[in-house]
Amino acid sequence: MLAIAAALAAVLMPALSHAQLFTFTREQLIEYTSQNPFDRFPDGRPKIPDSFLERARGWSSEEVFAILPGKGFRNQYEDGFRILHPSTKLVGRAFTVQFMPLRPDLDAVIAAKAKAAGIERLNNQAAIDRLQPGDVLVVDLFGQSEGGTIVGDNLFYYIMKSAKGAGIVVDGAIRDLDGISGMDMPAYFRSVHPSYLTNVIISGINVPVRIGKATVVPGDLVVGDSEGVYFVPPALVQQVADNADVIHIHDEWTRMKFDQGKYKSSDVYSTPKDPALKKEYEEYLAKRLDEIRKKYPKE
Repeated sequence: MLAIAAALAAVLMPALSHAQLFTFTREQLIEYTSQNPFDRFPDGRPKIPDSFLERARGWSSEEVFAILPGKGFRNQYEDGFRILHPSTKLVGRAFTVQFMPLRPDLDAVIAAKAKAAGIERLNNQAAIDRLQPGDVLVVDLFGQSEGGTIVGDNLFYYIMKSAKGAGIVVDGAIRDLDGISGMDMPAYFRSVHPSYLTNVIISGINVPVRIGKATVVPGDLVVGDSEGVYFVPPALVQQVADNADVIHIHDEWTRMKFDQGKYKSSDVYSTPKDPALKKEYEEYLAKRLDEIRKKYPKE
């Protein structure tokens, strides 16, 4: 993996950055994700702990929305995808890839530099082979359908089994849907087309990318549900997680009261009106938070 990363860095040199053809160095990734409070991969990408990935499996889009816009992050959500398994939550760390429409003169330079660095072809597999366990492949293929198929069933299977990836989000297409449908890994895509990936060039690996109206940075926490996908900056993961605990307990208590059948909805939701009922809720919240958070590993 490290050899491939080094070779790709040699191919996508900063000298080409004016043409949007680049990958970040470790130092650049650290600079652009300087608010990351967690550990990092060797290439500098933020490594959100596995314990937070597990907690995120219980989040909804609404629970993430409760925090991010208020912190100024209003462009982290995208919907309108075809979803392979709507009942399966997508959770993982963003590994980003950016494509552009093919331009022959640029492609010739890229191909020559790739061969000089020992890479026969700088294609989708060059990126896929760098995935780490728990990564979500997040791909900007500018909505392309024909020729914009990032994977078929074989590479999808590789990501799921060999790379132990967490899923795929592509602003583009996939192919071999019949073969992929029986595989458990989550996938979010715009369309399906029988063509192979063609008439495009890779313009960035692990750089900020645009997925619809969302900006995604390498290492973001990717959370997808039956509505759409959120890309959570590492610096806000703890806050979203803690707030989600409170929301879950609030919902738990509210439904307990509704089950009793003696309250109007406005007596209980969203805030109890009666002081005694409000006190009961606050005590229940404190008790349940203590019970839940005792189970979390220390970060």
